[in-house]
Amino acid sequence: MNASQPTAALPDAPTNPVQALLEAPLSLRERKKLKTRQTVRREAYRLFSEQGYENTTVEQIAAAAEVSPSTFFRYFATKEDLVLTDEYDPAILAALLERPADEPFLQSCRTVLIGLIHQLLEHERREMVTRMRLITEVPALRAGLSRSGSSPHELFLTALTRRAGVTEPTYDMRVTAATLGAAATEAVLQWAAGGGREDIAELVDRTYALLESGFAGV
Repeated sequence: MNASQPTAALPDAPTNPVQALLEAPLSLRERKKLKTRQTVRREAYRLFSEQGYENTTVEQIAAAAEVSPSTFFRYFATKEDLVLTDEYDPAILAALLERPADEPFLQSCRTVLIGLIHQLLEHERREMVTRMRLITEVPALRAGLSRSGSSPHELFLTALTRRAGVTEPTYDMRVTAATLGAAATEAVLQWAAGGGREDIAELVDRTYALLESGFAGV
């Protein structure tokens, strides 16, 4: 190739840095599946906003996303699962595992989460607000948050286990993951309850600073 000849951009390269982060480790097939999943979720959020969560059926979501109901269930176990899960966990896990091995895990979580939050606020704020508002307002979703397999607790526990190079987490790891996960969940629920008006990055930072201080002054 001539050195002066410009290199063509890859087709459909994402301009959204959050999307680029999600797609980076994926094969072409996996990227297509990710985009289908995101399309279904985007149409679901639109319908929830227009007619309410309870009044929106899986069949309506599938039709809006131009997929069959069976395809919907290949991506989401239930309508509740559509709201409670997201695509960010692999990126967060990778970022946590890239942090220095001797860095306190609380600091690793604080740095990684705040960095991702800033990107999400810039590029996907509406979806963030919609999702958190639904979890705050719909009792079944609020209750399901603690049962979700993609909860911060489970994510942090996986990161701690892999970072330590062990197959089973210790008791200390379970307590650490449960504490950090609960703190992160409380921060985003507080943000959602206020209609997204607070600075969520600052709220998460303050929440983790409270943990770091050992609840001094509480």
